[in-house]
Amino acid sequence: MRSPRRPQAWFGQSRAATASRRASMDAVSEELTLEHLSARTGVPAAEIESWRALGLVAVSGSYAQEDVERTRLLQFLLRRGTAIDTIAEAERQQPFLAGRLERMFPRGIGRSFTLEEAAAEARLDADIARRFWEIANIADDDTLYEEDVAALRGARRVLESGFPEEGLLEVSRVCADTLSRAADGAQKAFHIHMHEALRAAGMATAELDARHEEVAAVTRASLEPTILYFLRKANLRALREDIVLHVAEDAGLLEISDVPGTLWRAVVFVDLSSSTSLADVHGDVVAAELGAAFSRIVRDAARRAHGQVIKQMGDGFMLVFPDAPSAVEAALVIERAVAAQPQFPAIHSGVHWGQMLYREGDYVGAGVNLASRLANEAGPHQTFVTMAVRAAAHGLADVEFVPLGRRALRGVAEEIELFAATSGRDAASAKRRDPVCGMEITDSEVVATLATGGREHAFCSDECLRRFVANPQRYGPGG
Repeated sequence: MRSPRRPQAWFGQSRAATASRRASMDAVSEELTLEHLSARTGVPAAEIESWRALGLVAVSGSYAQEDVERTRLLQFLLRRGTAIDTIAEAERQQPFLAGRLERMFPRGIGRSFTLEEAAAEARLDADIARRFWEIANIADDDTLYEEDVAALRGARRVLESGFPEEGLLEVSRVCADTLSRAADGAQKAFHIHMHEALRAAGMATAELDARHEEVAAVTRASLEPTILYFLRKANLRALREDIVLHVAEDAGLLEISDVPGTLWRAVVFVDLSSSTSLADVHGDVVAAELGAAFSRIVRDAARRAHGQVIKQMGDGFMLVFPDAPSAVEAALVIERAVAAQPQFPAIHSGVHWGQMLYREGDYVGAGVNLASRLANEAGPHQTFVTMAVRAAAHGLADVEFVPLGRRALRGVAEEIELFAATSGRDAASAKRRDPVCGMEITDSEVVATLATGGREHAFCSDECLRRFVANPQRYGPGG
């Protein structure tokens, strides 16, 4: 449970600003009965009345549309374990609810609609409106506002232009998923790098609140333009790819499948080795720092090779490229960059080229699964590729494809002929592998060594040495 003083720094607002925003929202809010508010929110009327007695709702004297969102915010706080008395005490010390609602509804709350009313207002089929709203809705409720009606009108215009319903809903799902991550990341970045940093520096609460709001106001105003900027830049890349696709199809250079969304792509799975052991020994903070450095290397290599990061899965990435040579080159660039890092675990990769299904911002199908299995089969510093990749990237400069024979892969019915892609630019590694955490280290980075079983093991830390001595059988021959 939060202490009564905690929300003051969390929601810090000046009283004058709060009063102004409250007046602005009340001016456009419709008056509601207690029964209407209870029906809209699912909160019993008696409980809402008790919140009114605490000064948490009906602050303008009567129930208004703002109180629907106040009530929902109170419900959210209660579900997260904050007692109503704690909320009320924080509100008495420094009102925060109106300020928080102003952030959530910067254009005001205004008139509300049921989903059926909004669909009628937008002249959109009710079933389509329901499906669209389910994608956009974050609170599982059916209270819509003017901006929601405007979005439904936009959806209607898109459909009237001839764009199919399933296409509209697919684009909507991709946007909703992507922007949900963007919004969550922006909020957490502000809290971690701004709020927590100032508090850790010992800034007094009143000064912290003022500084918090000053910077928050600027970042809130810049968020939507920033998102639009990155969307436009990403759209340039997507349009270029679309032009290439159309030219290749029209020229007969690509086989066109009868299955919609089938595209020729090279997919790469790349993963850090021993990441679980590393986090167990050195802690989550060190593992996160290494993961962040790895992410920068992967994203830079993908960008330079005209590839795309499709998703990150723990310490691994799925990348997609328009051709096999770019995919192989990117995988080997990542390998060289990671191998050059001081005190870093090795990576392993898998690459496949072929037809894959595009679905809602992702690629699926047997080809994707095969690339993932290749990465799992590869050992540290290895990049395994299929025959299709070797054939398509055979003329790649400074790259050799070493035959590995046919292998059975988990989940793949037939044995697959594999090759290891290596580059003449790869220098022989002079590093040694810590058998406990998997960290690769140079001689100058070795903290301790231990000779056992006719082998000398090198360790990056005293903790790794201690764990090895306590249970050498657990870590095998290693080293």
